[in-house]
This record gives sequence, structure tokens and C-alpha cells, in this order.
Amino acid sequence: MTDDRYGSDVLSPEFPGAQRGRRPTSQPVPAELGLVVEEVETGWVGAVVRVEKSGGMHLVVLEDRRGRTRSFPLGPGFWVEGKPVVLTAPVTQRAPAPPARTASGSVAVHGARARVARGSRIWVEGRHDAELVEKVWGDDLRIEGVVVEMLDGVDHLAERLAEFGPEPGRRVGVLVDHLVPGSKEQRLADEALRGVPAGTVLVLGHPYVDVWQAVRAERLGLERWPVIERGTEWKLGILRSLGWPAQTQADVARGWQRILGTVRDFRDLDPALLGRVEELIDFVTES
Repeated sequence: MTDDRYGSDVLSPEFPGAQRGRRPTSQPVPAELGLVVEEVETGWVGAVVRVEKSGGMHLVVLEDRRGRTRSFPLGPGFWVEGKPVVLTAPVTQRAPAPPARTASGSVAVHGARARVARGSRIWVEGRHDAELVEKVWGDDLRIEGVVVEMLDGVDHLAERLAEFGPEPGRRVGVLVDHLVPGSKEQRLADEALRGVPAGTVLVLGHPYVDVWQAVRAERLGLERWPVIERGTEWKLGILRSLGWPAQTQADVARGWQRILGTVRDFRDLDPALLGRVEELIDFVTES
């Protein structure tokens, strides 16, 4: 009898050549942009330029070294680096998680529609004030249904209040620049409040010459905001101190946009402004 050292089962793992005879298993590989693959049946070699849907099926488009392209059904029948693969749709990047906080630091409410505008309003002196309030508190104000309007200067406050007619449930919160004791702004605010119903108007302000100064100086690479000589138009003086163009109103507008662009959230503003705006929002949203 012949000694069969391997046995009679040629499929046994111990049988010589059994492992070599097995076909390698195809592994799934995403068809990412730039991946070089070979289509087995045609021998076409090219880099993935896109995956598209046509005629109800997904196709992978391959571009060869001469710039020619061909489309093939996504799936098996490809080789990558000498190994069989099953091309799958590329992994789409997940959308970033929505922020948990608004720019003002409030808890973010995702998916909520803006509330119908309240009768109450917040008034600010000018466009720059309005743009800064919108950038930091805009999400909160839409949830609360609070509209911010421009006064174009505190000089018009008494006239605007007379037109608006504040009353309970229809309040006005006013943010005023440079509202300090003895200032022109304080005098105008006091005069405007005479005769309005008690508890319907709240005038608050910050000590700065302009709302620009409410942005922390370090956001502009400064230790502190420059002091501008009396008699010099303040914003133009600031722009010159920063080395920015300072000739026209367009220069002022561009300068403000550069400053506003440094503001990321409430942490880039001075607390003297933060507290006043928060207090005004509370005032106009009280039931």
C-alpha cells in the first residue's frame, strides 16, 4: 500500500496547493476622489473623478492618464493595488453638529421658527450698533420676536417715542452711546422720558464715545483703544491710528466691517455693553 501522507481530500487545508488555489476575497473600498482602480473585464485603469447616478444605478467615472473617461457600474469587478475590491459609494462628510450656544452665550434652540414680532422694540442709535447687536444677539432676538430699529441719533428720541406711543405690552428699550452723567446724551434721554407712561420705556447706555469701543481692543491687536483729540472726528481718528484708510465715509464703513469681522461672540465685547443689551432684552420681553 502507498502511504498517502496528505489523505485523499484535496480540499483539505493540509493538501499542497489548496491555499494557493483559493480566490482572494474582494474587500469593500469607497470610491474616493483620486483613487486609482482597474476595471477587470476591460483592463481600463483610471482615477476616480466622480460617482454619479444614471438610469437608476450608481456609476463610477474613471479618468485614464490621457484624460479620457469611462463609466462603470459601482460594485464588484475592480482591482486596487493588485487586489480585488468592491467599489462602494464614497463616505459623505457628516454635517458639523449645530452649536450648543448662540453667539450671546444663550442655549441654542435649533429648528425653531422666528417668533412673530412683538409690539415692543429695541432702538439703537445707528447702523453700526444694529449690526453689532444682530451679530451677537440676532438668534436670541428672533426666538423672542424682538425687532431692533435705528434711531439715527439720540436727538430724535423724544420725537420717535411720541410717534410710537409706548404703553404696557408695547415697550421700548433704548441703547444710547456715551450715556454718562452730565453728557448731552443723558440730557436728551431725560427730556424724552418726560410724559411717557411709567414702566414702558427703558433707556440704557454704555460709556463709550462710539459702539466701536465695545469691541475688545485686543481683537484688533491693541492693548487699548486710542485716545482721539477733541475736535477730531472720532471714527476717522481711530482709523488713522490703526493705519487704515480714513478719508471718506466709505473708508469708515470698510473700517467698521473689519472691526465687526473680529467679533466671534459675546466674549469679544466689553461687559459694559453686554449687560446693557441683556437688560434691554429682558425689559421688552417681560410678560
